[in-house]
Amino acid sequence: MRVGIISFAHGHANAYADALVNMAEVELVGIADDDRERGRAAADRFKTEYFSSYDALLKASVNAVIITSENSRHREHVEAAALAGVAVLCEKPLAPTAEDAKAMINACKEAGVLLQTAFPVRFNEAIKRARNVIQEGKIGEIVAIKGTNRGKNPGGWFVDKSSSGGGAVMDHTVHVADIIRWITEKEFTHVYAEIEQSAKSAIDDSGILTMTLEDGSFATLDCSWSRPSNFPTWGDVTIEFIGTDGTLFVDAFAQKFDVYHSNGLQWTFWGDDMDAALVKDFVGAVREDLAPSITGEDGLRTVEVALAAYESSKQKRPIAIT
Repeated sequence: MRVGIISFAHGHANAYADALVNMAEVELVGIADDDRERGRAAADRFKTEYFSSYDALLKASVNAVIITSENSRHREHVEAAALAGVAVLCEKPLAPTAEDAKAMINACKEAGVLLQTAFPVRFNEAIKRARNVIQEGKIGEIVAIKGTNRGKNPGGWFVDKSSSGGGAVMDHTVHVADIIRWITEKEFTHVYAEIEQSAKSAIDDSGILTMTLEDGSFATLDCSWSRPSNFPTWGDVTIEFIGTDGTLFVDAFAQKFDVYHSNGLQWTFWGDDMDAALVKDFVGAVREDLAPSITGEDGLRTVEVALAAYESSKQKRPIAIT
């Protein structure tokens, strides 16, 4: 199977490329990036061809592409792939606006190509086990959920709203919102948010969301770029489910050793590789002509939550998701 990558603007591209080159019967055909220096460096690292345009890559007989460009360019790249008849795994958030996300979904449907949203946390073993426990009713009915997704400020285009669509709330709401939807199989109906921007940030870097689900339960989320530069990893993903018969706490990054040395604390991870599992799942769906396990609609639903959070913070009231 022949796979390409469009843009190394997002850091996740490195993990996805590494997964591709280590998969049997998969060829990383090339990397397209309009940043020539960045693209050539990535192509050299992964021993593949550099393409100066995504059109050239799409014409190179690829079966699928992974899109890890700036959020604002997702629509352009997805629509081009759809027109070329090429399956797509698109980095989260699916798009910076609901309009763009819907256009991407429609383009892929009309072209008959697969569109999958990159939500690797679904492939974390602890998250998968939590889903099984909750869906088996072992902690009763879920009445409340508390989540965190707190990371380092990534800088670069992430803090340029024209490229990202938003700061920490856009970047970090979508992961946990997707996990909550996936586990509970409920949709969000309302969002209330308090969003702030520190003096050191060019865009929002902290937010607290309260999200109501269709069954009346609610979830809170700390979605921030609040980790210091010397934090042992990029951030965290934790979720606590409060049920009528018990509680369940999940730390998606707990599969690690704490290593202390003269420079401080480092984490050495020993657990499952959720990025590789995501790519394997995508490749399998394309190869077997299956529906994606994580759809474009899944990506759209989480973008709607983030956008409602921004509107709520602006209007200082809960916002309904229609």
